[in-house]
Amino acid sequence: MRINKNTTIGELLQAMPEAADVLTSMGMHCIGCPSARMETLEQAAEVHDMNADDLIEDLKGFLGA
Repeated sequence: MRINKNTTIGELLQAMPEAADVLTSMGMHCIGCPSARMETLEQAAEVHDMNADDLIEDLKGFLGA
């Protein structure tokens, strides 16, 4: 799977369920919320006061994507 700013949390979790642990460890504890699954990684980063590019690079590093 190719991860980018437009990837939704739902798409990410469907393709890579292990991403739930990574997102939770980064402070995104709302990933189980139905509305959060429709958010893009860019939107989620903004809500959590994170840099989207850094979030994506961290995810790629943790997931080997």
